[in-house]
Amino acid sequence: MANRSRVLAALTCALLLASGSAQAGDAQQQHLDELKAMKKEMARMMRAYDTRINKLEAEMKEEKTAAAKVAAAKPAPVPQPIVIAADNAEAASKPAKSDEGDGLSTSLRGWGSYDAGDGFVLVRGKNGEIDARLIAYVRYLNQLGLDPNYTDSFGRTKTLHLRQDIQWNKVNLSFKGWLFDPDFSYRVWVWTQQPAMGEGAQVVVGGQLGYHFNDYLNLYGGIAPLPSTRSTNWTYPFWLKMDNRTTADEFFRASYSQGFWADGKITDDIDYRVMIANNLSALGVAASQLDAELNTISGAVWWMPTTGEFGPAIGFGDFEGHDKLATLFGVHYTRSREDKQSQPDTDAIENSQIRLSDGTLLFSPNAFDTGGQVNKATYQMADLEGGFKYEGFSLEGEYYLRWVNDFNTTGLVPVSSLFDHGFQLQASAMILPKQLQAYVAGSGVFGQYGTPWDLSAGLNWYPFKRREVHINAQGIYDSHSPVGGLSYPYIVGGNGWIFNTDVIITF
Repeated sequence: MANRSRVLAALTCALLLASGSAQAGDAQQQHLDELKAMKKEMARMMRAYDTRINKLEAEMKEEKTAAAKVAAAKPAPVPQPIVIAADNAEAASKPAKSDEGDGLSTSLRGWGSYDAGDGFVLVRGKNGEIDARLIAYVRYLNQLGLDPNYTDSFGRTKTLHLRQDIQWNKVNLSFKGWLFDPDFSYRVWVWTQQPAMGEGAQVVVGGQLGYHFNDYLNLYGGIAPLPSTRSTNWTYPFWLKMDNRTTADEFFRASYSQGFWADGKITDDIDYRVMIANNLSALGVAASQLDAELNTISGAVWWMPTTGEFGPAIGFGDFEGHDKLATLFGVHYTRSREDKQSQPDTDAIENSQIRLSDGTLLFSPNAFDTGGQVNKATYQMADLEGGFKYEGFSLEGEYYLRWVNDFNTTGLVPVSSLFDHGFQLQASAMILPKQLQAYVAGSGVFGQYGTPWDLSAGLNWYPFKRREVHINAQGIYDSHSPVGGLSYPYIVGGNGWIFNTDVIITF
């Protein structure tokens, strides 16, 4: 502005001098008119400069405001699917100490940078963000130590297809971020299981939309795991056993479904998640197979009294090495009215089916060897969980209780209800911090048609001293497994030893 004043003053002096000499004739008058025109044009240009300066200042202020909003906003966690998780696993809380990440603040990272937990940034600007994540692994599986035949609790003998193979077992590719408002989040993912090539649910495409109101309320809609147990509460892939659960957890849990859900904090150290959904497992189930009732609900509340967190995504094991004892206590409850038509295929990805404790499918024809069939039933399951982490050591367990009743049947079915209960217990230790982890895990089911159990021991090696790449090797002893599937190491009815080795990448 000072330059503008000096320019106008100089022009004024020039005009006064020109005016004094212009009285000699028409030439001087013409020159005076030209100078006046120049003054007018200069004034117009200065006004244009002022307008441009004001506009630039406004744009800079708007960009600073948007950047501050992005930095200050706390977008709602978008469960890894996924995995797809899982996808997710997303960290709902921060570890006590961690050296993961590249040391840059989120607001300074741009295209091509890497955020631990979010993946690689494809697009990041004032209008939105797109991050790419990948979970994939190759598996060697050996089931040749299992008995070749299996006899269920009704005396029916089956021959088991035992496997020894190498599989590019699962791939979960997801894209997540926000659009226009950092609080408005989205996620889409593609999830495949290669061992089930040709099956209807070999490839699943899903996703979700969400809005973060505050730390106490986030709302979502789409596909997500029901929070029936800890392993279905967005903890994947932060597991000790990579991509397989204990027998009991697999037997009792629900799976992925479509619905609406909410999560957030109740207090600084108590979190919750609640979901209303179509059924216990939507993957591999068409909309035409669903009933018209939204009667599937699932919820979880967990308390972390000592540190207010339990590691990334409240996952299993203490890779972070807590320097203060971290504790977790929680309760889960799930209820659903299920029918035989809304059950996924036996080998559908992440399938969850209601089984007797000998592995027999509840809704299968002649399940009880009496010629009758259960058409509808009500499933209820409660899960109590607890865990401790300290300086690389962890001890974590759950106790499950399941009721299945209110049968609608055709023909003779000898029972009107089922009750099963069981437990799982997992312990781990970081033998070498950030590098080598050992674990043992066991579980059991106490049911009306058998008492299966399993015990496993394994190692996780992290060659880059980071979670994103590791190698898992384990041995599992299964005693009459009630669960199984093509993407899992165990098989229904399996009795004996199983070995598998996984090489995993997850970011």
